[in-house]
Amino acid sequence: MARPIATTARNVALMLAMAGPAGAQEAASRLVEMPGHRALFDQLEENRDLTPFVTDGCSGGMSDAWRLVADRFEGFAEVLENEPPWEACCVTHDRAYHDAGGATTPEQSFDARLEADRTLRSCVSEMGTDRAEELAPQYGVTPDQVAAGFRTVAGAMYLAVRFGGGPCSGLPWRWGFGFDQCSVLDGAFKSD
Repeated sequence: MARPIATTARNVALMLAMAGPAGAQEAASRLVEMPGHRALFDQLEENRDLTPFVTDGCSGGMSDAWRLVADRFEGFAEVLENEPPWEACCVTHDRAYHDAGGATTPEQSFDARLEADRTLRSCVSEMGTDRAEELAPQYGVTPDQVAAGFRTVAGAMYLAVRFGGGPCSGLPWRWGFGFDQCSVLDGAFKSD
């Protein structure tokens, strides 16, 4: 039997208030995202076939755009490389997304996706710190500016993957992209 909407809304508001700002963000994300993870695992009950792993580097056209600019503008690749310097971080991230982080339950899937996204953010940020001295002269900026730039990119990438990488989204870079597409609407009208 479904709970009245007012009771559910009150419980959600209470849960978010008790969690604090960071906890509220994760709780809200979990609330919004879990139907997708449940739909993914409903689909996996019928078909667990996993396609071979492929990657586009950094999704959303980031790697493709970088290569296009490197090909078109003389000197760009010598200074800024042929691919984004953080592309290895993206490939590692894609590996986790491909098989839904190896999760066996919707709850594990949510946690694995959050961890993969946090790892991507850390990897890009740490790369900026680790390579700041090397890249600063190439970019014509200070090492602190390199590190700050990478942190900014890392934060933007984290927000992008959190927003656009959920399961069952229909997007090619979705969580669990190695499995058949799924839809949150398939189970939307089931009663508990």
